[in-house]
Amino acid sequence: MNLSQWLIFILILQLIHGLSTWKLYLKAGRKPLEAFIPFYNLYVLMKIINRPRWWIILLFIPIINLIIIPVVWVETIRSFGKNATSDTILVLVTLGFYITFLNYNSQKLTYIENRDLTATTKTGDTISSLLFAIIVATLVHTYIIQPFTIPSSSLEKTLLIGDYLFVSKINFGPRTPMTTVALPMVHDSIPFTGFKSYLFSDDFTKKETSLLNKFQLPYFRFPAIEKIERKEIVVFNQPADTLRDMDNFKPDRNYYKPIDKKTNLVKRCVGIPGDSLEIRNGDIYINGKLSQMPESAKPQFNFIIDTKGVPISQDVLVNRYGAREGMKYENGDFALTRNGEYFLTLTDKEAAFIANNPVVKSVKKYLSPKGTDEGVFPHIASLGWNVDNFGPIYIPKKGATIKLDLKTLPFYKRIIQEYEKNTLKVNGNEIIINGKVSVSYTFKQDYYWMMGDNRQNSLDARFWGYVPFDHVLGKPVFIWFSWNKDGKGLNKVRWDRVFSVVNGNKEPKSYLIHFIVLVLLYIGAKKLIKKKAKA
Repeated sequence: MNLSQWLIFILILQLIHGLSTWKLYLKAGRKPLEAFIPFYNLYVLMKIINRPRWWIILLFIPIINLIIIPVVWVETIRSFGKNATSDTILVLVTLGFYITFLNYNSQKLTYIENRDLTATTKTGDTISSLLFAIIVATLVHTYIIQPFTIPSSSLEKTLLIGDYLFVSKINFGPRTPMTTVALPMVHDSIPFTGFKSYLFSDDFTKKETSLLNKFQLPYFRFPAIEKIERKEIVVFNQPADTLRDMDNFKPDRNYYKPIDKKTNLVKRCVGIPGDSLEIRNGDIYINGKLSQMPESAKPQFNFIIDTKGVPISQDVLVNRYGAREGMKYENGDFALTRNGEYFLTLTDKEAAFIANNPVVKSVKKYLSPKGTDEGVFPHIASLGWNVDNFGPIYIPKKGATIKLDLKTLPFYKRIIQEYEKNTLKVNGNEIIINGKVSVSYTFKQDYYWMMGDNRQNSLDARFWGYVPFDHVLGKPVFIWFSWNKDGKGLNKVRWDRVFSVVNGNKEPKSYLIHFIVLVLLYIGAKKLIKKKAKA
Protein backbone atom coordinates (compact mmCIF):
# COMPACT_ATOMS: atom_id res chain seq x y z
CA MET A 1 0.00 0.00 0.00
CA ASN A 2 1.10 3.57 -0.60
CA LEU A 3 1.08 6.29 2.07
CA SER A 4 -2.49 7.49 1.41
CA GLN A 5 -3.84 3.93 1.48
CA TRP A 6 -2.10 3.29 4.78
CA LEU A 7 -3.56 6.51 6.21
CA ILE A 8 -7.08 5.44 5.21
CA PHE A 9 -6.50 1.99 6.72
CA ILE A 10 -5.31 3.52 10.01
CA LEU A 11 -8.35 5.82 10.12
CA ILE A 12 -10.65 2.81 9.63
CA LEU A 13 -8.95 1.09 12.55
CA GLN A 14 -9.42 4.23 14.63
CA LEU A 15 -13.16 4.16 13.81
CA ILE A 16 -13.38 0.50 14.85
CA HIS A 17 -11.57 1.43 18.06
CA GLY A 18 -14.11 4.17 18.77
CA LEU A 19 -17.09 1.90 18.15
CA SER A 20 -15.54 -0.78 20.36
CA THR A 21 -14.56 1.37 23.35
CA TRP A 22 -16.67 4.54 23.64
CA LYS A 23 -18.71 3.21 26.58
CA LEU A 24 -15.49 2.19 28.33
CA TYR A 25 -14.17 5.74 27.88
CA LEU A 26 -17.40 6.99 29.49
CA LYS A 27 -16.99 4.46 32.33
CA ALA A 28 -13.49 5.83 32.93
CA GLY A 29 -14.81 9.39 33.26
CA ARG A 30 -13.87 10.51 29.75
CA LYS A 31 -16.09 11.84 26.98
CA PRO A 32 -17.30 9.15 24.52
CA LEU A 33 -16.34 11.39 21.59
CA GLU A 34 -12.68 11.10 22.61
CA ALA A 35 -12.73 7.44 21.58
CA PHE A 36 -13.30 8.50 17.95
CA ILE A 37 -10.68 11.26 17.56
CA PRO A 38 -7.79 9.71 15.61
CA PHE A 39 -4.48 9.46 17.50
CA TYR A 40 -5.78 11.60 20.36
CA ASN A 41 -7.92 8.61 21.42
CA LEU A 42 -4.71 6.62 21.92
CA TYR A 43 -3.32 9.36 24.16
CA VAL A 44 -6.49 9.21 26.26
CA LEU A 45 -6.40 5.42 26.30
CA MET A 46 -2.90 5.44 27.77
CA LYS A 47 -4.26 7.63 30.58
CA ILE A 48 -7.18 5.27 31.13
CA ILE A 49 -4.99 2.16 31.38
CA ASN A 50 -2.36 4.13 33.34
CA ARG A 51 0.49 3.36 30.96
CA PRO A 52 3.31 5.57 29.54
CA ARG A 53 2.50 7.87 26.61
CA TRP A 54 5.51 6.58 24.65
CA TRP A 55 3.63 3.31 24.14
CA ILE A 56 1.78 5.18 21.36
CA ILE A 57 5.02 5.29 19.33
CA LEU A 58 5.37 1.51 19.62
CA LEU A 59 1.90 1.10 18.15
CA PHE A 60 3.13 2.51 14.83
CA ILE A 61 6.48 0.70 14.53
CA PRO A 62 6.18 -2.23 12.05
CA ILE A 63 6.42 -5.70 13.64
CA ILE A 64 6.68 -4.12 17.11
CA ASN A 65 3.04 -3.05 16.84
CA LEU A 66 2.00 -6.68 16.38
CA ILE A 67 3.37 -7.31 19.88
CA ILE A 68 2.34 -4.11 21.69
CA ILE A 69 -1.27 -4.16 20.47
CA PRO A 70 -2.09 -7.42 22.35
CA VAL A 71 -0.41 -5.89 25.42
CA VAL A 72 -2.76 -2.88 25.17
CA TRP A 73 -5.74 -5.23 24.83
CA VAL A 74 -4.78 -7.07 28.02
CA GLU A 75 -4.06 -3.83 29.90
CA THR A 76 -7.43 -2.40 28.81
CA ILE A 77 -9.57 -5.28 30.12
CA ARG A 78 -7.54 -5.40 33.34
CA SER A 79 -8.32 -1.69 33.86
CA PHE A 80 -11.97 -2.71 34.05
CA GLY A 81 -11.49 -5.58 36.49
CA LYS A 82 -11.14 -8.42 34.00
CA ASN A 83 -8.06 -10.03 35.56
CA ALA A 84 -8.89 -13.73 35.14
CA THR A 85 -6.75 -15.95 32.95
CA SER A 86 -9.84 -16.76 30.87
CA ASP A 87 -10.31 -13.03 30.15
CA THR A 88 -6.70 -12.71 28.97
CA ILE A 89 -7.09 -15.72 26.68
CA LEU A 90 -10.41 -14.46 25.32
CA VAL A 91 -9.08 -11.01 24.37
CA LEU A 92 -6.09 -12.55 22.59
CA VAL A 93 -8.03 -15.30 20.79
CA THR A 94 -10.72 -12.86 19.58
CA LEU A 95 -8.05 -10.42 18.33
CA GLY A 96 -9.29 -7.75 20.73
CA PHE A 97 -12.98 -7.98 19.89
CA TYR A 98 -13.67 -9.26 23.39
CA ILE A 99 -13.26 -5.58 24.31
CA THR A 100 -16.16 -4.77 21.94
CA PHE A 101 -18.32 -7.30 23.80
CA LEU A 102 -17.38 -5.75 27.15
CA ASN A 103 -18.04 -2.25 25.78
CA TYR A 104 -21.69 -3.08 25.04
CA ASN A 105 -22.07 -5.00 28.29
CA SER A 106 -20.33 -2.45 30.47
CA GLN A 107 -23.02 -2.13 33.16
CA LYS A 108 -21.31 -4.74 35.34
CA LEU A 109 -17.81 -3.35 34.81
CA THR A 110 -15.95 -1.22 37.34
CA TYR A 111 -13.13 1.07 36.24
CA ILE A 112 -9.98 0.71 38.34
CA GLU A 113 -8.11 4.00 38.09
CA ASN A 114 -4.95 2.96 39.90
CA ARG A 115 -4.84 -0.79 39.43
CA ASP A 116 -1.10 -0.96 40.12
CA LEU A 117 -2.14 -0.93 43.79
CA THR A 118 -4.65 -3.76 43.32
CA ALA A 119 -4.12 -7.48 43.01
CA THR A 120 -3.60 -8.73 39.49
CA THR A 121 -3.27 -12.19 38.01
CA LYS A 122 0.08 -13.87 37.73
CA THR A 123 -0.82 -14.90 34.16
CA GLY A 124 -1.53 -11.34 33.05
CA ASP A 125 1.68 -10.00 34.58
CA THR A 126 3.74 -12.83 33.07
CA ILE A 127 2.31 -12.32 29.58
CA SER A 128 2.88 -8.55 29.71
CA SER A 129 6.48 -8.99 30.95
CA LEU A 130 7.22 -11.63 28.32
CA LEU A 131 5.80 -9.51 25.52
CA PHE A 132 7.86 -6.49 26.57
CA ALA A 133 11.00 -8.61 26.63
CA ILE A 134 10.20 -9.66 23.06
CA ILE A 135 9.56 -6.02 22.10
CA VAL A 136 12.98 -4.89 23.33
CA ALA A 137 14.72 -7.82 21.65
CA THR A 138 12.84 -7.17 18.39
CA LEU A 139 13.77 -3.48 18.41
CA VAL A 140 17.45 -4.36 18.82
CA HIS A 141 17.27 -7.14 16.23
CA THR A 142 15.40 -5.04 13.64
CA TYR A 143 17.06 -1.65 13.95
CA ILE A 144 20.43 -2.02 15.71
CA ILE A 145 22.21 -5.37 15.51
CA GLN A 146 21.28 -8.82 14.24
CA PRO A 147 22.93 -12.24 14.68
CA PHE A 148 23.94 -13.97 11.46
CA THR A 149 25.52 -17.34 10.61
CA ILE A 150 27.89 -17.95 7.68
CA PRO A 151 26.17 -20.72 5.68
CA SER A 152 28.52 -21.12 2.69
CA SER A 153 32.17 -20.97 1.65
CA SER A 154 31.74 -17.88 -0.53
CA LEU A 155 34.09 -15.87 1.73
CA GLU A 156 36.13 -18.88 2.86
CA LYS A 157 39.29 -18.03 4.83
CA THR A 158 37.92 -14.53 5.40
CA LEU A 159 34.65 -15.66 6.97
CA LEU A 160 34.34 -19.40 7.60
CA ILE A 161 31.36 -21.74 7.57
CA GLY A 162 30.26 -21.85 11.20
CA ASP A 163 31.18 -18.26 12.05
CA TYR A 164 28.48 -16.57 14.14
CA LEU A 165 28.38 -12.82 13.48
CA PHE A 166 26.78 -9.70 14.79
CA VAL A 167 25.62 -7.54 11.86
CA SER A 168 25.27 -3.82 12.53
CA LYS A 169 22.19 -2.18 11.01
CA ILE A 170 23.13 1.38 11.97
CA ASN A 171 26.28 1.69 9.81
CA PHE A 172 24.41 1.78 6.50
CA GLY A 173 21.13 2.99 8.04
CA PRO A 174 18.48 0.75 9.66
CA ARG A 175 15.85 -0.34 7.15
CA THR A 176 12.28 -0.51 8.41
CA PRO A 177 10.47 -3.81 7.78
CA MET A 178 8.37 -3.84 4.64
CA THR A 179 6.44 -6.99 5.53
CA THR A 180 4.11 -5.83 8.29
CA VAL A 181 2.51 -9.13 9.29
CA ALA A 182 5.33 -11.42 10.40
CA LEU A 183 6.77 -13.19 13.41
CA PRO A 184 9.38 -11.11 15.25
CA MET A 185 13.07 -12.04 14.98
CA VAL A 186 12.36 -14.78 12.41
CA HIS A 187 13.42 -14.46 8.78
CA ASP A 188 11.55 -16.20 5.96
CA SER A 189 10.51 -19.47 7.61
CA ILE A 190 9.58 -20.75 11.07
CA PRO A 191 12.43 -22.88 12.44
CA PHE A 192 11.96 -26.69 12.25
CA THR A 193 8.67 -26.35 10.33
CA GLY A 194 9.48 -24.91 6.91
CA PHE A 195 6.34 -22.75 7.03
CA LYS A 196 6.53 -19.08 6.05
CA SER A 197 6.98 -16.73 8.99
CA TYR A 198 5.01 -13.95 7.31
CA LEU A 199 1.78 -13.33 5.40
CA PHE A 200 2.44 -12.75 1.73
CA SER A 201 1.24 -14.24 -1.55
CA ASP A 202 4.10 -16.01 -3.33
CA ASP A 203 2.21 -16.05 -6.63
CA PHE A 204 4.16 -13.65 -8.86
CA THR A 205 1.17 -13.04 -11.12
CA LYS A 206 -0.79 -11.71 -8.12
CA LYS A 207 1.98 -10.04 -6.15
CA GLU A 208 0.57 -6.54 -6.70
CA THR A 209 -3.13 -7.39 -6.36
CA SER A 210 -3.17 -9.92 -3.54
CA LEU A 211 -4.91 -8.68 -0.37
CA LEU A 212 -2.04 -10.04 1.72
CA ASN A 213 0.49 -8.06 -0.29
CA LYS A 214 -1.49 -4.86 0.19
CA PHE A 215 -0.11 -4.72 3.72
CA GLN A 216 3.43 -4.20 2.47
CA LEU A 217 5.05 -0.93 3.59
CA PRO A 218 7.05 1.19 1.13
CA TYR A 219 10.84 1.10 1.45
CA PHE A 220 12.30 3.44 4.08
CA ARG A 221 15.77 3.64 5.60
CA PHE A 222 17.01 5.76 8.50
CA PRO A 223 20.12 7.93 7.94
CA ALA A 224 23.42 6.03 7.74
CA ILE A 225 26.59 6.82 9.67
CA GLU A 226 28.80 5.72 6.77
CA LYS A 227 28.67 4.75 3.11
CA ILE A 228 29.50 1.35 1.69
CA GLU A 229 33.12 1.39 0.58
CA ARG A 230 34.97 -0.81 -1.88
CA LYS A 231 36.28 -4.08 -0.41
CA GLU A 232 33.92 -3.96 2.59
CA ILE A 233 31.99 -7.08 3.57
CA VAL A 234 28.23 -6.49 3.37
CA VAL A 235 25.13 -8.49 4.33
CA PHE A 236 22.23 -8.04 1.94
CA ASN A 237 19.09 -9.69 0.59
CA GLN A 238 19.57 -11.85 -2.46
CA PRO A 239 18.46 -9.72 -5.45
CA ALA A 240 16.89 -12.67 -7.26
CA ASP A 241 13.63 -13.64 -5.62
CA THR A 242 14.87 -16.92 -4.13
CA LEU A 243 17.93 -19.15 -4.19
CA ARG A 244 16.20 -21.29 -6.80
CA ASP A 245 16.71 -18.30 -9.13
CA MET A 246 20.43 -18.80 -8.72
CA ASP A 247 20.19 -22.44 -9.78
CA ASN A 248 18.77 -21.44 -13.16
CA PHE A 249 20.06 -17.85 -13.14
CA LYS A 250 16.55 -16.77 -14.13
CA PRO A 251 13.74 -15.33 -11.97
CA ASP A 252 11.14 -17.90 -10.98
CA ARG A 253 7.87 -16.17 -11.78
CA ASN A 254 5.85 -18.68 -9.78
CA TYR A 255 7.60 -17.90 -6.51
CA TYR A 256 8.09 -14.43 -5.12
CA LYS A 257 9.38 -12.95 -1.88
CA PRO A 258 9.22 -9.39 -0.55
CA ILE A 259 12.63 -7.68 -0.30
CA ASP A 260 13.07 -8.04 3.45
CA LYS A 261 12.27 -11.76 3.31
CA LYS A 262 14.64 -12.67 0.50
CA THR A 263 17.59 -14.90 1.37
CA ASN A 264 20.31 -13.18 3.42
CA LEU A 265 23.74 -13.30 1.80
CA VAL A 266 27.19 -12.01 2.77
CA LYS A 267 29.74 -10.97 0.12
CA ARG A 268 32.49 -8.44 -0.42
CA CYS A 269 31.55 -5.19 -2.16
CA VAL A 270 34.17 -4.95 -4.91
CA GLY A 271 32.44 -2.20 -6.91
CA ILE A 272 30.44 0.86 -5.80
CA PRO A 273 28.01 3.10 -7.73
CA GLY A 274 29.64 4.81 -10.72
CA ASP A 275 32.50 2.31 -11.03
CA SER A 276 33.48 0.48 -14.17
CA LEU A 277 34.36 -3.12 -13.28
CA GLU A 278 36.28 -5.71 -15.24
CA ILE A 279 37.71 -9.13 -14.37
CA ARG A 280 40.86 -10.20 -16.25
CA ASN A 281 42.19 -13.70 -15.60
CA GLY A 282 40.61 -13.69 -12.15
CA ASP A 283 41.89 -10.25 -11.13
CA ILE A 284 39.42 -7.41 -10.51
CA TYR A 285 40.01 -4.05 -12.19
CA ILE A 286 38.09 -0.96 -11.08
CA ASN A 287 38.08 1.99 -13.47
CA GLY A 288 40.97 0.39 -15.32
CA LYS A 289 43.18 -0.15 -12.24
CA LEU A 290 43.96 -3.42 -10.48
CA SER A 291 41.99 -3.63 -7.23
CA GLN A 292 44.24 -4.46 -4.28
CA MET A 293 42.43 -6.49 -1.61
CA PRO A 294 43.06 -5.73 2.10
CA GLU A 295 45.30 -8.01 4.13
CA SER A 296 42.28 -9.60 5.80
CA ALA A 297 40.87 -10.73 2.43
CA LYS A 298 41.81 -14.20 1.18
CA PRO A 299 40.95 -14.48 -2.54
CA GLN A 300 41.01 -18.13 -3.62
CA PHE A 301 41.15 -19.90 -6.95
CA ASN A 302 41.11 -23.46 -8.22
CA PHE A 303 44.56 -24.97 -8.76
CA ILE A 304 45.72 -28.16 -10.46
CA ILE A 305 48.44 -29.73 -8.28
CA ASP A 306 50.35 -32.36 -10.29
CA THR A 307 52.01 -35.02 -8.12
CA LYS A 308 52.16 -37.74 -10.81
CA GLY A 309 49.87 -39.85 -8.65
CA VAL A 310 51.83 -39.55 -5.40
CA PRO A 311 49.34 -38.91 -2.56
CA ILE A 312 49.75 -36.18 0.06
CA SER A 313 48.44 -36.73 3.59
CA GLN A 314 44.91 -35.41 4.04
CA ASP A 315 45.93 -33.82 7.34
CA VAL A 316 48.80 -32.02 5.58
CA LEU A 317 46.54 -30.81 2.76
CA VAL A 318 44.01 -29.36 5.20
CA ASN A 319 46.10 -28.12 8.11
CA ARG A 320 49.39 -27.19 6.46
CA TYR A 321 48.31 -26.04 3.02
CA GLY A 322 44.82 -24.79 3.94
CA ALA A 323 42.83 -26.83 1.41
CA ARG A 324 39.09 -26.55 2.12
CA GLU A 325 37.45 -27.31 -1.20
CA GLY A 326 38.25 -29.20 -4.37
CA MET A 327 37.70 -32.62 -5.93
CA LYS A 328 36.87 -35.12 -3.18
CA TYR A 329 35.97 -38.76 -2.66
CA GLU A 330 32.64 -39.70 -1.09
CA ASN A 331 34.29 -39.89 2.34
CA GLY A 332 35.38 -36.25 2.06
CA ASP A 333 39.08 -36.88 1.42
CA PHE A 334 40.71 -34.96 -1.42
CA ALA A 335 40.91 -37.09 -4.55
CA LEU A 336 43.64 -37.65 -7.10
CA THR A 337 42.47 -37.58 -10.71
CA ARG A 338 43.35 -40.26 -13.24
CA ASN A 339 46.17 -38.01 -14.36
CA GLY A 340 47.64 -38.02 -10.85
CA GLU A 341 46.58 -34.43 -10.04
CA TYR A 342 44.82 -32.77 -7.13
CA PHE A 343 42.16 -30.18 -7.89
CA LEU A 344 42.26 -27.81 -4.87
CA THR A 345 40.93 -24.37 -3.94
CA LEU A 346 43.78 -22.27 -2.52
CA THR A 347 45.04 -18.73 -2.14
CA ASP A 348 48.03 -17.67 -4.26
CA LYS A 349 50.27 -17.89 -1.15
CA GLU A 350 49.06 -21.39 -0.34
CA ALA A 351 49.59 -22.47 -3.94
CA ALA A 352 53.17 -21.15 -3.82
CA PHE A 353 53.72 -22.97 -0.52
CA ILE A 354 52.46 -26.34 -1.76
CA ALA A 355 54.65 -25.97 -4.85
CA ASN A 356 57.67 -26.41 -2.55
CA ASN A 357 56.53 -29.92 -1.58
CA PRO A 358 59.01 -32.43 -3.10
CA VAL A 359 56.24 -34.63 -4.56
CA VAL A 360 54.62 -31.70 -6.38
CA LYS A 361 55.76 -31.45 -9.99
CA SER A 362 53.74 -28.41 -11.02
CA VAL A 363 51.04 -26.00 -9.81
CA LYS A 364 48.71 -24.38 -12.31
CA LYS A 365 45.87 -21.94 -11.67
CA TYR A 366 42.70 -23.12 -13.41
CA LEU A 367 41.14 -20.16 -15.24
CA SER A 368 38.40 -20.05 -17.85
CA PRO A 369 39.91 -18.54 -21.02
CA LYS A 370 38.54 -15.28 -22.37
CA GLY A 371 35.75 -15.84 -24.87
CA THR A 372 34.37 -18.91 -23.09
CA ASP A 373 30.71 -18.38 -22.26
CA GLU A 374 29.59 -19.68 -18.85
CA GLY A 375 26.10 -18.18 -18.73
CA VAL A 376 27.02 -15.26 -16.51
CA PHE A 377 25.23 -11.91 -16.26
CA PRO A 378 23.73 -10.46 -18.45
CA HIS A 379 23.37 -13.92 -20.04
CA ILE A 380 24.38 -12.94 -23.58
CA ALA A 381 26.38 -15.80 -25.12
CA SER A 382 27.97 -13.58 -27.77
CA LEU A 383 29.85 -11.62 -25.08
CA GLY A 384 31.89 -14.69 -24.16
CA TRP A 385 32.06 -13.68 -20.50
CA ASN A 386 32.81 -16.06 -17.63
CA VAL A 387 33.72 -15.95 -13.93
CA ASP A 388 37.42 -15.30 -14.67
CA ASN A 389 37.07 -12.91 -17.61
CA PHE A 390 34.13 -10.57 -17.27
CA GLY A 391 33.20 -7.06 -18.33
CA PRO A 392 33.84 -4.20 -18.44
CA ILE A 393 30.50 -3.33 -16.91
CA TYR A 394 29.11 -0.08 -15.49
CA ILE A 395 27.69 -0.10 -11.94
CA PRO A 396 24.68 2.27 -11.86
CA LYS A 397 24.66 5.32 -9.61
CA LYS A 398 21.58 7.16 -8.36
CA GLY A 399 20.81 10.09 -10.66
CA ALA A 400 23.10 8.86 -13.46
CA THR A 401 21.61 8.62 -16.96
CA ILE A 402 22.62 5.97 -19.47
CA LYS A 403 21.88 5.51 -23.15
CA LEU A 404 19.23 2.86 -23.65
CA ASP A 405 18.96 0.67 -26.74
CA LEU A 406 18.53 -3.01 -27.55
CA LYS A 407 22.24 -3.67 -26.84
CA THR A 408 22.33 -2.03 -23.40
CA LEU A 409 18.84 -3.11 -22.30
CA PRO A 410 19.85 -6.61 -21.06
CA PHE A 411 22.21 -4.98 -18.53
CA TYR A 412 19.50 -2.78 -17.01
CA LYS A 413 16.22 -4.56 -17.75
CA ARG A 414 15.89 -6.09 -14.28
CA ILE A 415 16.73 -2.73 -12.68
CA ILE A 416 14.11 -0.86 -14.68
CA GLN A 417 11.39 -3.46 -14.34
CA GLU A 418 11.92 -5.20 -11.00
CA TYR A 419 13.98 -2.99 -8.71
CA GLU A 420 12.58 0.38 -9.79
CA LYS A 421 9.02 -0.75 -10.55
CA ASN A 422 8.52 0.51 -14.10
CA THR A 423 6.52 -1.07 -16.88
CA LEU A 424 8.75 -2.04 -19.79
CA LYS A 425 7.93 -3.26 -23.28
CA VAL A 426 9.96 -3.73 -26.45
CA ASN A 427 8.23 -2.99 -29.73
CA GLY A 428 10.60 -3.67 -32.63
CA ASN A 429 13.55 -1.35 -32.02
CA GLU A 430 11.60 0.81 -29.59
CA ILE A 431 11.92 0.53 -25.81
CA ILE A 432 8.75 1.69 -24.05
CA ILE A 433 8.95 2.59 -20.35
CA ASN A 434 5.75 3.54 -18.54
CA GLY A 435 4.02 3.97 -21.88
CA LYS A 436 6.67 6.30 -23.40
CA VAL A 437 9.37 5.54 -25.96
CA SER A 438 12.72 5.90 -24.15
CA VAL A 439 16.26 6.26 -25.47
CA SER A 440 17.79 6.84 -22.02
CA TYR A 441 17.18 5.94 -18.40
CA THR A 442 17.98 7.71 -15.10
CA PHE A 443 18.56 5.46 -12.08
CA LYS A 444 16.53 6.01 -8.92
CA GLN A 445 18.95 4.39 -6.46
CA ASP A 446 22.54 3.20 -6.06
CA TYR A 447 23.73 -0.28 -7.03
CA TYR A 448 26.69 -2.38 -5.89
CA TRP A 449 28.76 -5.30 -7.15
CA MET A 450 29.08 -8.07 -4.55
CA MET A 451 31.47 -11.00 -4.96
CA GLY A 452 32.87 -13.84 -2.86
CA ASP A 453 36.55 -14.20 -2.03
CA ASN A 454 36.24 -17.84 -3.06
CA ARG A 455 36.25 -16.58 -6.63
CA GLN A 456 35.45 -19.70 -8.64
CA ASN A 457 33.10 -21.29 -6.12
CA SER A 458 30.81 -18.36 -5.35
CA LEU A 459 27.36 -17.61 -6.75
CA ASP A 460 27.47 -13.83 -6.75
CA ALA A 461 26.95 -10.70 -8.85
CA ARG A 462 28.62 -12.34 -11.82
CA PHE A 463 25.50 -14.49 -12.13
CA TRP A 464 22.63 -12.31 -10.89
CA GLY A 465 23.97 -8.81 -11.48
CA TYR A 466 23.66 -5.64 -9.44
CA VAL A 467 22.60 -5.38 -5.80
CA PRO A 468 20.21 -2.44 -5.18
CA PHE A 469 20.82 -0.34 -2.08
CA ASP A 470 17.31 -1.10 -0.80
CA HIS A 471 18.45 -4.75 -0.52
CA VAL A 472 21.39 -3.87 1.76
CA LEU A 473 20.89 -5.18 5.30
CA GLY A 474 23.99 -4.25 7.29
CA LYS A 475 27.69 -4.58 8.05
CA PRO A 476 29.25 -7.57 9.86
CA VAL A 477 31.27 -6.20 12.76
CA PHE A 478 31.96 -8.99 15.22
CA ILE A 479 32.44 -12.78 15.36
CA TRP A 480 31.13 -13.85 18.76
CA PHE A 481 31.55 -17.59 18.16
CA SER A 482 32.99 -19.95 15.54
CA TRP A 483 32.19 -23.66 15.22
CA ASN A 484 34.20 -26.10 13.12
CA LYS A 485 31.98 -29.12 12.42
CA ASP A 486 35.00 -31.09 11.20
CA GLY A 487 37.01 -30.46 14.37
CA LYS A 488 37.36 -32.84 17.30
CA GLY A 489 36.87 -32.18 21.00
CA LEU A 490 37.80 -28.66 22.05
CA ASN A 491 39.08 -28.01 18.52
CA LYS A 492 35.48 -27.86 17.31
CA VAL A 493 35.56 -24.28 18.60
CA ARG A 494 37.84 -21.97 16.61
CA TRP A 495 39.18 -20.17 19.68
CA ASP A 496 41.32 -17.79 17.59
CA ARG A 497 38.16 -16.41 15.96
CA VAL A 498 35.89 -16.06 19.00
CA PHE A 499 35.31 -12.37 19.87
CA SER A 500 37.19 -11.12 16.79
CA VAL A 501 36.45 -8.03 14.71
CA VAL A 502 35.20 -8.28 11.11
CA ASN A 503 35.78 -5.85 8.22
CA GLY A 504 39.17 -4.65 9.40
CA ASN A 505 42.07 -4.35 7.00
CA LYS A 506 44.31 -6.63 9.06
CA GLU A 507 44.15 -10.26 10.13
CA PRO A 508 41.30 -10.95 12.61
CA LYS A 509 42.35 -10.86 16.25
CA SER A 510 40.46 -12.59 19.06
CA TYR A 511 39.57 -10.53 22.12
CA LEU A 512 38.25 -13.52 24.09
CA ILE A 513 41.05 -13.34 26.67
CA HIS A 514 40.48 -9.60 27.12
CA PHE A 515 36.77 -10.25 27.67
CA ILE A 516 37.41 -13.01 30.23
CA VAL A 517 39.89 -10.78 32.11
CA LEU A 518 37.32 -7.94 32.23
CA VAL A 519 34.62 -10.30 33.53
CA LEU A 520 36.94 -11.64 36.22
CA LEU A 521 37.95 -8.10 37.23
CA TYR A 522 34.28 -7.11 37.43
CA ILE A 523 33.41 -10.14 39.60
CA GLY A 524 36.44 -9.50 41.83
CA ALA A 525 35.63 -5.80 42.22
CA LYS A 526 32.00 -6.58 43.04
CA LYS A 527 33.00 -9.05 45.76
CA LEU A 528 35.54 -6.59 47.17
CA ILE A 529 32.92 -3.83 47.38
CA LYS A 530 30.48 -6.17 49.16
CA LYS A 531 33.21 -7.27 51.58
CA LYS A 532 34.09 -3.67 52.43
CA ALA A 533 30.40 -2.81 52.83
CA LYS A 534 29.97 -5.62 55.36
CA ALA A 535 33.11 -4.55 57.21
